[in-house]
Amino acid sequence: MILRKMENLKEISALDDTIIREMLNPKHDETPLHIGYSLAHATLPAKKISLPHRFKTASEVYYILKGEGMMHVDNETEKVGPGDTIYIPPRAVQSIENTGENDLEFLCIVYPEWQPDAEELV
Repeated sequence: MILRKMENLKEISALDDTIIREMLNPKHDETPLHIGYSLAHATLPAKKISLPHRFKTASEVYYILKGEGMMHVDNETEKVGPGDTIYIPPRAVQSIENTGENDLEFLCIVYPEWQPDAEELV
């Protein structure tokens, strides 16, 4: 069994200006993981918007845990909140905006797994 506690995960300032805690990534994990995706927890402070970015070949899924915001994918914008799932196809320009008074928290699933050179700012 592999168990990760949120309080033990290192905070990373991501390329898009969100705060990321990488939970599972077969490319970066010391323990062998037999998965083809990565999983991270992201936080965006109140009234902030992430920098527009895209994955070169990977797709991504956001699952909103807490807060409210606006998700921007290419030319589409939708209001998002707890329980919402957003699919972001490869090469789509994306950003998420926190429209609330508290942190916006969400899970990020990247397939294939996230790597530092896999995404770029737009």
